Amino acid sequence: MKRAEIRVFGDVQGVFYRSFVEARARMCNVVGWVKNEHDGSVSIVAEGDDADAERFVKAIQVRDGTRHVEKAQVIWSEASGAFTDFKRLH
Repeated sequence: MKRAEIRVFGDVQGVFYRSFVEARARMCNVVGWVKNEHDGSVSIVAEGDDADAERFVKAIQVRDGTRHVEKAQVIWSEASGAFTDFKRLH
């Protein structure tokens, strides 16, 4: 089991990016949370099986009509097992 602590930069606030991330988390079978930061970035913590966590990190690096991830910083570690679902935080 892996844990990814992610900080995403780009056009990721005010464009339903957190909802997008939450949907991808469910599709990839990962648990954790996503929240907007005051500097315009988005923070994410996700835990799951190694392959699921890696697939999730790739899936959230999107560039579509409104959402544009310019950079994602990822720190990998062992999963803590502290989460049972995936939530959007404020």
